[in-house]
Amino acid sequence: MPEYLSPGTYVEELPSDVLPIQGVSTSTAGFAGLTERGPTHATLVTSWPEYQRWYGGILDPAQSYLPIAVQGFFTNGGQRLFVARVVAQSATATTATLTLPADGDAAPTVTAAGPGGWGGRVYVRVIPATRNTNGFRLQVAYYRGKPPDPFDPVKSPPTVSEDYDELGADPHAGRYAAGVVNAASHLISLAWPPGRTPSPPSQGDWTPLAVDADDPSVKPTASDFQGQDGADGGAPTGLEALAAVDEVAILAVPDAVNTALITDDAERGTIVGNVLDQCEKLKDRFAILDVGPGEADVAKIATKYVGRRSDYAAIYYPHLRILDPATRAPILVPPSGFVAGIYANNDVSRGVHKAPANYQVQGILTRDVQPGVGPLEFAISKGQHDILNPQGVNVIRDFRATGQGIRVWGARTIASQPDWTYINVRRLFTYVEESVERSLQWVVFEPNSEPTWARLRRTVDTFLEQVWRDGALMGSTRQAAYFVRCDNSTMSADDILNGRLICLIGLAAVRPAEFVVLRFSQKTIEATA
Repeated sequence: MPEYLSPGTYVEELPSDVLPIQGVSTSTAGFAGLTERGPTHATLVTSWPEYQRWYGGILDPAQSYLPIAVQGFFTNGGQRLFVARVVAQSATATTATLTLPADGDAAPTVTAAGPGGWGGRVYVRVIPATRNTNGFRLQVAYYRGKPPDPFDPVKSPPTVSEDYDELGADPHAGRYAAGVVNAASHLISLAWPPGRTPSPPSQGDWTPLAVDADDPSVKPTASDFQGQDGADGGAPTGLEALAAVDEVAILAVPDAVNTALITDDAERGTIVGNVLDQCEKLKDRFAILDVGPGEADVAKIATKYVGRRSDYAAIYYPHLRILDPATRAPILVPPSGFVAGIYANNDVSRGVHKAPANYQVQGILTRDVQPGVGPLEFAISKGQHDILNPQGVNVIRDFRATGQGIRVWGARTIASQPDWTYINVRRLFTYVEESVERSLQWVVFEPNSEPTWARLRRTVDTFLEQVWRDGALMGSTRQAAYFVRCDNSTMSADDILNGRLICLIGLAAVRPAEFVVLRFSQKTIEATA
């Protein structure tokens, strides 16, 4: 309560009776899988070129589907993606210690940006700074394949090069080497041993980071995909890294069906189970799953791949065919990355309440390269679709004969409850629930009484009215579309005594027009006089 202790004029600012609820983003995706190089913590990338700077390019599908999935995500309209690089637990980061002009000084250490044998193909050298005689210049070169022998970056330009000039060893200087390099480099990090006065490294020739002893034949396991939760003080990795990113709303692991990478069916099942566990536990993200390659018997697909039902996942079939950027040969890839891009684009252009279906898939073959080798691994007929759709398997269909291209032709979850049959209904409720939960933190510790209840009702009602006006809810009036109750009918005396404020919200979600029925009949023209 304000105090008025002496005569005068008092100016007061009153808070708004309705606090706005900000809708959360639903178009940010999270992918976990193997990459050419890069860090293992979850990193935000907003374009395919940015992904290439951090993680490298396309890999052979036998090594990983992830880079192709990322490219498909951006090609189909995705804008924000967190990538969690997966490596085997035995992988370590390569390092090199730069030489110093005097013994006993603190020598800086160069470390690859992430673990793996790729760090052995990173070279660094120190040369004098261009202008500052007390500074130095650090150059970095990375080769995707085997470096030239003898090493000559002029005759054999590196895949990626970085150059940092006018660096200094003084941590209080404006161009402190560790600060400049660590903020800008996609290949290395630079550090001096703690507790010792750093000094500039001496000039030297190109030096490779120590070659890692990683065995390329060692394949990652389901445990590697799950990753570490960071409880030991390190950064979370794998799926655990994506679990720590609250912005992720779409989750995919394309390599879960990579039979060349994960050879054991039980391991693949464990990866999918971990994905579903994360979505069901956090309740703020939706999983996109794939059917494995070579599954031609549609009668067995649901039994094999939809054994576990979930409200927070959808599955897609069949694989897509693209051209390998390196060989220009057609290759098969799972659709999850491409479909995730369609989800993201649909959310931005139409809204999360619109079913992410009847969209043309971009970034794949548009014509047959030879008879029977077209954009899809299998051309699904209407009869086969009749078997898959009731089981919750979303089919990608070939409509090129009618000029409509290759389209996602399904919008069902793999839920067992009919309330959550459709993807857009599940994701709409997730959107509303998370938006309201985030924006109502101000209610905590407010007086549990009618003024607070009324203010809460008005706040939620204002938000849901806009959701209704955006076309996400059914009904010609607000009363038919939703209701908000927070009064003595939703709370007992025991609830109030124990500090529980209970608000009941009901939504009439719009369901997709999955079956469009047009009925025709003959009309007889009556004779006129």
